[in-house]
Amino acid sequence: MLSITNLDLHYGAAQALREVSLEVPADKVTCVMGRNGVGKTSLLGAIVGQLPITRGEIVWNGTSVTRASCEDRARAGVAYVPQGREIFPLLSVRENLQTGLFVLPRRDRVISDEIFELFPVLKDMLSRRGGDLSGGQQQQLAIARALVMRPKLLILDEPTEGIQPSIIKDIERVISLLRERGGMSILLVEQYFEFARALADTYAVMDRGEIIMAGEMRDADEKAILKHMTI
Repeated sequence: MLSITNLDLHYGAAQALREVSLEVPADKVTCVMGRNGVGKTSLLGAIVGQLPITRGEIVWNGTSVTRASCEDRARAGVAYVPQGREIFPLLSVRENLQTGLFVLPRRDRVISDEIFELFPVLKDMLSRRGGDLSGGQQQQLAIARALVMRPKLLILDEPTEGIQPSIIKDIERVISLLRERGGMSILLVEQYFEFARALADTYAVMDRGEIIMAGEMRDADEKAILKHMTI
């Protein structure tokens, strides 16, 4: 559903992405791996429209969105959970969730009960401020906020960063369930190979702004990948 071709991205004179090409298949989990600073987050910023690209093309669901705004991409079904979660700390959990509804037609701006089936802990915290939640709870809230958009592409930037193991298992369960239900592609940036291996159908490894390795996760060379994930 998502096709990226020969993507270049610069920060001033510094080149962050070099001829990056990537396919994210429909109804699959694709994981992008690599060390810190190799361009993974820059790639996600380009996909969602936060960062202007220098060259290349981004095609979503058969339509080029290369020059589309963030808002238009969101309305087209692209949801993004950034690194660091970026919830609104002074808003309640309910209000945080409601901010994800703006891309939907007014008649559909209702938080589905499915959100609380996926993240039961949030149902009991609707009136609490987002900033009062633990890091793991905030990560669940950030993913839930993206899911209220009813996306066709869910993009997650290091959802396990700084999260306790029990919450990582909950997030793994949710991602696995979403894939099983179908109707959604998932693009995941991840530092932990074990988490990626458990979830990903396809993968890509980045180094110095380039994709240097890609394929089916079941055929992945673990040792070769780990060489590009450790300092």
